[in-house]
Formats: sequence, structure tokens, C-alpha cells
Amino acid sequence: MSEDRARAYTEAGVDINAGNALVSRIKSIVSRTHTNGVLSDIGGFGGLFKPDTAGMEEPVLVASTDGVGTKLKLAFQFDRHDTVGIDLVAMSVNDILVQGARPLFFLDYFATGKLDVEKAQQVISGVAEGCRRASCALLGGETAEMADMYAPGEYDLAGFCVGIVDNAKIVDGASIRVGDVLIGLGSTGLHSNGYTLARKLFEQSGLSPDDLLPGTDRKVQDVLIEPTAIYVDVVRNIMRDFDVKGMVHVTGGGFYDNIPRVLPATVEAHITFGSWTMQPVFNWLLAQGGLTWPEMLQIFNCGIGYVLIVSREVSEDIMNRLEAMHMPSWVIGSIERRKDKESEQVQVLF
Repeated sequence: MSEDRARAYTEAGVDINAGNALVSRIKSIVSRTHTNGVLSDIGGFGGLFKPDTAGMEEPVLVASTDGVGTKLKLAFQFDRHDTVGIDLVAMSVNDILVQGARPLFFLDYFATGKLDVEKAQQVISGVAEGCRRASCALLGGETAEMADMYAPGEYDLAGFCVGIVDNAKIVDGASIRVGDVLIGLGSTGLHSNGYTLARKLFEQSGLSPDDLLPGTDRKVQDVLIEPTAIYVDVVRNIMRDFDVKGMVHVTGGGFYDNIPRVLPATVEAHITFGSWTMQPVFNWLLAQGGLTWPEMLQIFNCGIGYVLIVSREVSEDIMNRLEAMHMPSWVIGSIERRKDKESEQVQVLF
């Protein structure tokens, strides 16, 4: 672009040439995520996608949008920007997966005060890696440079995912019955929830980012910046051969708020605490914050990032399949008759 034409905008704090340079850098990164349905390259006004509906009698689109939250504050503090894009994708694709949808494409929004091309490239490379793990296309996005809107060196992220499922195969929890079991899939750590509290406890602890987290051989920053697990390939493999009655993405609100979202009003989930392996970071947060386990399970995933609700008859076969796929998983509870319509639908048995 002509320097003369861009001068006025540059003097106002927006570098158009930097934006163009970023697009040039990420084109090849984005193109590697493209699936057969992609009909357009980045740079257009809209992304074009032709979904494959072969074998579907009544295709239904499923959409979700989310951000990364205050975990970004740690990315700024640690100057590590290559994984928060994975978090961004994970939060949306795991959500639509709950209803049985196959992710088709993802769009991202990156906003900052002054565009740092290198930093932005790292972030979007993470988004592309998340899309690769979710087997969906990074169809496009938006980079916004807004001088004076953000603190120097900071940015914000938002993402939007669209998936597809046959109407007859939507997973909505309606068939969940007393006697069914809950299978928990292991998280990779905090994922992208509870970071306002986690950051406060980290600050109060006096630990530095390069110190080892107590009880581990990993640096604090490595544990806290660990990206959210993406469950798409594992769960779709299970759904291909087994009837999954309900699924839960354990996000903000932990066990107590997320599991009831898929339960019929007549049942409740009994969770056996200690039936799964929990990462040391959760014990550290518990001790550092002087918290109780019910408080922890309300705020954090506590080692379980995703839940499958299935009949007891197929649970052993599913567990064997998960083990073969090297997915940490445990039978963590069962579905019981609800005591009354006012009782909580998640009962954790300590």
C-alpha cells in the first residue's frame, strides 16, 4: 500500500501495512486447515463452505461462540502466545460436540491496540493448530487494530464455530435413565476457566513463573498456560459405534452447573469423588486458596474436562476403546432417581 495513502491512518495509530503483512504470513498456515468443503481463501469478505450432507436425512447446523477469558492475562505476563489459540478453538468445538455435531469451520476475531505481527502470527498459528486437532477448517477471521482501546502488548480473542449433525442423531440427554453411568475424560489442567481466581492465588503464592509448581516437576507457567483439551476425534470415534445418551463439556461452573444441563428433570448424577486421577495443580489451588472441594468443583474442572453418559451395558466396551486411544478416562458416577424436584441434580459423594 502507498505510504502516502496510509499516512493519516498510521499517524492515528493504525498500521495498515502491518495488517497486510499479517495476512500474508498466515495464509499458508490457514490453508493447511482447509477441508474439502472450503471454497474460498482468506482475504475475502466472507468465507465460503459447502458442507457434505451425504448420508444425512435432516442436517442441522450447530453453532457456538466463546473467548479465552482472563487466561490471556497469563499469556501477556509469560509472553507466551502460541497456545491460547488452541484454547479459543477448544471452547467452541467441545461445546457443539456435546450435541453430537461434527465441527465444520471456525472463525476467529483478534483485537489489539497496536498490531504486533509476530505476536499475532503466534496466536493465529495456535488457532490453526486447534482447528487441525478438531478436524475443522479455519475459514476466516478478523484482525482489528484499535489504538487506545487496549493496554500496550495486550489483545483479546473471540471465536465462532459451526458444525453439523443429523437431526435424528442429536444428543440431548432425553434418553438418560436411572442406572446409566458417567464416564469422565481427563482434562489437561485448568483449561480456560477459573483463571480470575487462579491468577489471584498465583500472585499471592509468591512463586515466579519459572518456579516448579509444588508437587510437580513442571514450571508454574507451563502448568497454567497448558491449552484446553480438544475431544472431537475421541468422542466421534466413540459415537460411531456406541449409543451416547448425554455429554457434558465441563467449563465455567464446574460439575455443579454443567452436568445438570443435559439431565432430565427426574434424575440426578451421583459423582464418586476420588474415582479419577487429578492433576497436582488442583490440590495446590485448594491449599493455596484455603478452599473446600465443593468450592473447587464449582469453579474448576478438577481433572475432568468432558463427560459421557452411557448405559451400564456398554460402559466397559467404551472404557476399553478409550484406553486403546490413550484417553485418560474413568467411570466417575451413576444416574439415580431424583429425590425431589428441588434437590440438586449433582450429588458429589466424598
